[in-house]
Amino acid sequence: MFNIFHCPLQSLSSPSDEVNLGVHLSEESCKPFICANEHDGFMFIDSDCGQKNIMAERNVLLKSLKHPFLVGLHYSFQTPEKLYFVLDYVNGGELFYHLQRERCFSEARARFYTAEVASAIGYLHSLNIVYRSSAYNLVSDLCQGHVVLTDFGLCKEGIEPEGTTSTFCGTPEYLAPEILRKEPYDRTVDWWCLGAVLYEMLYSLPPFYSRDVSEMYDAILHKPLQLAPGRSEASSHLLYGLLQKDQRRRIGAIADFLEIKNHVFFAPINWDDLYHKRITPPYNPNVRGPADLQHIDPEFTREMVPNSVGRTPDPTPSLATSSSNAFNGFSYISGEDGFL
Repeated sequence: MFNIFHCPLQSLSSPSDEVNLGVHLSEESCKPFICANEHDGFMFIDSDCGQKNIMAERNVLLKSLKHPFLVGLHYSFQTPEKLYFVLDYVNGGELFYHLQRERCFSEARARFYTAEVASAIGYLHSLNIVYRSSAYNLVSDLCQGHVVLTDFGLCKEGIEPEGTTSTFCGTPEYLAPEILRKEPYDRTVDWWCLGAVLYEMLYSLPPFYSRDVSEMYDAILHKPLQLAPGRSEASSHLLYGLLQKDQRRRIGAIADFLEIKNHVFFAPINWDDLYHKRITPPYNPNVRGPADLQHIDPEFTREMVPNSVGRTPDPTPSLATSSSNAFNGFSYISGEDGFL
C-alpha cells in the first residue's frame, strides 16, 4: 500500500519558487500495493516547498527506509511538470486528529507515542539530520496504533553533533526560544518540539499558547513553564527538561536521544520491544481496510483530485529542461533495481 505525493513544477526554476505538495489515498488494489486512480478515494494536503526542500525530503526518505516509525519511500519519479513520492499507505489518522476529539490522553498513552517519536528523532539525529518540523507534522499518522512520521520537508541534513543551523522555520506555537531569538540552533530544537507535543497530549493545548502571537512569543521567550496538577512528577520533570529555554541545559543537549531514553518517565518502556513493535499500542484505530477513511479529517477527503499524469498538458521545452535540471537524480525505485 502506498500514498502518492505529487508536486507540480509549473514555473519552478529556482530554490525560492514554490510548488504544491499533495497526497492521494487511493483504493484500487494492485499487488502488493494500492494504486491511484481518479475515481478512487483520496486526501489532498497543501504545503509550500521549494526545490531544496523537495530534494531534502527525498534524501531523508531514502535514509529512513529501515526505521519502524518513519514512513517508507517505495519510488520517486517525475514527469516534465510534476514530482511524485510513492510512500507507505497510512490511514489511521493524524494523532492530533484523535487528540482534538479526546482533548487529552492518559499519561501511559502519551508516553507510548512520545517514546516512538523520540526513537524516530534519535535515528534521524544519528544520520546527522535535524527534523525541525512543526508539532502538527511531527506526529503525523497512526498505523495500527503506532506513530509514523511522514513530513520531512523541513529537515536539515549534515548537522553534526556540535553543528548548528539558523533558518527561521516552524509553526508559531512550537517554535523554540533560540529560533525566535534568531540564534544558531542545534539538534536540541527537536527535543523542545517533542516536549511541546508531550505537553499538548497531556494538557490539551500547546505550552505558552495564546491567540495573540506576540504574547505567545513573549511567553516562550520569558515566562516560566506552568504545569497544572494531576500529572506525575516524572512527566513534569521531563517537560521542564525538554521545554528548557536555554538549549545548553535542555534534556538531550549532552547525550542526545540517550538522555531521553534514560529518563525516569520512560522507565516502563522496553526500548527494544518498542522498536520491534512488540508492545501493544494503547489505542488501535481499527481501520477496516485501505478504503476506510473514518480517521481522515473530512477537510482533506473533500478536496478535489488534482490532474493525473495522463491529463497533464505538455510543458514548453524550456520549462521541461529547467525542471529536469533542477531535480536531476530525483527518481528512485526501492529494491535491487536501484535508481531509475
